[in-house]
Amino acid sequence: MITVGVTREETQKVTSDIAIDFLGIEGARVLSTPNLILGLERTSRNLVFPLLDPGYDTVGTHVNVYHLAATPMGMTATYRAEVTSVAERRVNFKVEAFDEKQKIAEGTHQRAIVNVARFAAKMQEKGKA
Repeated sequence: MITVGVTREETQKVTSDIAIDFLGIEGARVLSTPNLILGLERTSRNLVFPLLDPGYDTVGTHVNVYHLAATPMGMTATYRAEVTSVAERRVNFKVEAFDEKQKIAEGTHQRAIVNVARFAAKMQEKGKA
């Protein structure tokens, strides 16, 4: 059972594989926004996954995140997720991220609880169309 207020925190060191590289200067390489959002989504998923019945998982359905500050390579990003509400198959989260110096992101995220076998069958069918 998923309860409001349950939280999870995960950390990730910013390395070249999750840093932007399009600015052209090595010193300007920072945690990319897509990878920041991935960290927040993964933390949210990992928070609720152990609370689900066998055969169920979640998929992301909505992300609303402000990327507030850059985190350079070598620093660690800490992702936090907190369940704020559960309505039928929808789980809503408050999400935040920090580095060693400051808050780097804040926002909300929603995930839908799915039966994995049923979801896979639907996707197989959709792929045939």
